[in-house]
Amino acid sequence: MSYNSGGMPIYLLILTVLVFIILLIMAAIRPRHSTLNIFELERRAGIGDYHAEKALDREKMLGDIVSLQRVLIAVTQVIVVILSELTFGIYFGILVAFIVALVYGSIARLGIIKKLAQKIYNHSERYVLKFIKKAPILVKFLRSAPMSTGSHVLHIDSRQELQHLVAESDGVLTPEEKKLIVNSLSFNDQLVSNVMTPRESIYSIKKSEFLGPLTLDDLHKTGFTRLPVISSDIDHVVGILHLEGLLALDIKRSSTAEKVMEPKVFYIHESQTLQHALTEFLSTRHYLLIVINKDRHTMGLLTLTDVIEALIGRKIVDEFDNHDNLREVAMRNPHGNNHPENHQDV
Repeated sequence: MSYNSGGMPIYLLILTVLVFIILLIMAAIRPRHSTLNIFELERRAGIGDYHAEKALDREKMLGDIVSLQRVLIAVTQVIVVILSELTFGIYFGILVAFIVALVYGSIARLGIIKKLAQKIYNHSERYVLKFIKKAPILVKFLRSAPMSTGSHVLHIDSRQELQHLVAESDGVLTPEEKKLIVNSLSFNDQLVSNVMTPRESIYSIKKSEFLGPLTLDDLHKTGFTRLPVISSDIDHVVGILHLEGLLALDIKRSSTAEKVMEPKVFYIHESQTLQHALTEFLSTRHYLLIVINKDRHTMGLLTLTDVIEALIGRKIVDEFDNHDNLREVAMRNPHGNNHPENHQDV
């Protein structure tokens, strides 16, 4: 048949081009997952959210949508091959069909094609979903893509990724809630040395000190409820003095710190984690731990409040707190060490 005998080849040429365009559109369609995971969609659907119900329905059938798309692309490719042979002859037609198979995927990624394809799909998706529901046996037979489980949203590969998701969850969590979650996730990575009261800021009392009225007044002015009791220096802690218990002390008969202190002292290494420290606080039922290094020198002290503040990400200030940041106190040299009136640092 010649190209001038009745115009049939021109008709076939136009039909081939149209089918090729259909192939491009189907290849450019990208059915997308919901931005919400299956759990959240089910939760919202359970409280009567109509849009969540539709999204959940669609999400569960997304695998079948992709399977049907693959089938239609394959069928359309076959039609293109047949039309190419009818239009251009067997040899040249096979060459055209081969070229189409190589380039249609790249052409389908062009922005204008993708935009047109997505617009067509958005308008026809409800009909596709109805077909899937009405022909479950056929759809199951054609199924080649796995059914969706929503794992594309739930799968998290690291704690850092989860922290990032929490930090970016504006509108879902309040700033306080985000801070609490982020601090909780990093809690076990924090060391005792990061939150302890440093050695330079420790207020202590010698075991031989008499607890007269003036001494008691000075102790209460520190703002602390517990103080380490030392023998010779801060590297020799022998007990813990509970200031609340001194309120009932008979000031007419002054006692030494050694007589009223709690002799049991608990130590923790500066390289331990806060998770370990919290466990020890709970098991020992003590509020204060002395922090030591490998040589058992006192490096600081750690309280249960310090650990809880690190966990929740904010300060806990009560009526006994005179200082919000004990590290700043250390920088200000609260004990006046090597700080005479006419001193000079060089």
